Amino acid sequence: MIWKGSMECTSSPPDKTGDGSPEADHAPVMLEETVNAIAVDRNGDYVDATYGRGGHARHLLACLSPRANVLVIDRDMDAIANARRLAARDSRVRVGHGRFGALREHLEDGAWGRQSGVMFDVGVSSPQIEDARRGFSFDRTGPLDMRMDQRDQLTAATWLNGARQSEIADVIRRFGEKRYASRLAKRIVAARPLHTTADLKSLVATTLSPSRRGSMAGAYARVFQAVRIHVNDELQELDRGLDAAFGALKVGGRVAVITFHSLEHRLVRQRFRRWVEGPALSRRMPPTDAAEPVARRIDTVGKGVRPSDAERDANPRARSALLQAVEKTGERVQ
Repeated sequence: MIWKGSMECTSSPPDKTGDGSPEADHAPVMLEETVNAIAVDRNGDYVDATYGRGGHARHLLACLSPRANVLVIDRDMDAIANARRLAARDSRVRVGHGRFGALREHLEDGAWGRQSGVMFDVGVSSPQIEDARRGFSFDRTGPLDMRMDQRDQLTAATWLNGARQSEIADVIRRFGEKRYASRLAKRIVAARPLHTTADLKSLVATTLSPSRRGSMAGAYARVFQAVRIHVNDELQELDRGLDAAFGALKVGGRVAVITFHSLEHRLVRQRFRRWVEGPALSRRMPPTDAAEPVARRIDTVGKGVRPSDAERDANPRARSALLQAVEKTGERVQ
């Protein structure tokens, strides 16, 4: 898919990560669509804010000239180890370990406001899900960890074993959108301490009424999602990251974001709408420069792009994905 205003990027997507581990060879979601969305300058500076195992970054690099630069960022120590191996082979790559909300701190002096494109593939990655030791998956028994950055102190177990019942219920309700959040929180507190993913999964199962147990997989996924989002401050980090990405762009640069659930979809859509349409003004207030749009949508359907039927069939993780992208047309007035 070639987006309007993008350069034509026809290099074949890389098949291997070069990592040497079998779990690294996962399929990046909407690979060509995402890279083509931000590829506006073959000689430009770019950011992959969620490196993962580098599928998007390596495809972007294949489309760029030797003069280009790509900063890759990730919170995950395993991803960073992979990124450093890529940087050792390709001098165009710089590596930043940490949160993408701190993008400005990762960029070199003078690079702020100069980036041609920033891309995000947010949420948990396939290698993280597949590693039982990370505690992200309800299908794999392991420690109740869920940290994106293994250096962080707060694990899912630490939080669930120490938080107030009302706080646990609120997190499950807001981030898992579950009506039985209060009942589940009560069971969690009564069963403490929790240590493994199996402990949490069992409590979800016993909380659901027998008539609703046909949808167990969805219930597990929502609860695990809620705990993971809270432990990693994911929505606030995405909000900060979008703001940082837009500030890092030059005029004509683009931000492309892949999201995987409704909370993320909505946050990105609302932020992009604010940039594209300008902030809403009271009828009693005169127009100001702050009301001027500072971006334009570059997708053809207005609300984002979904994976093709073929990709959804080949890669189950892609089924809920949504790609949204905007181009910076001016500077925001603070």
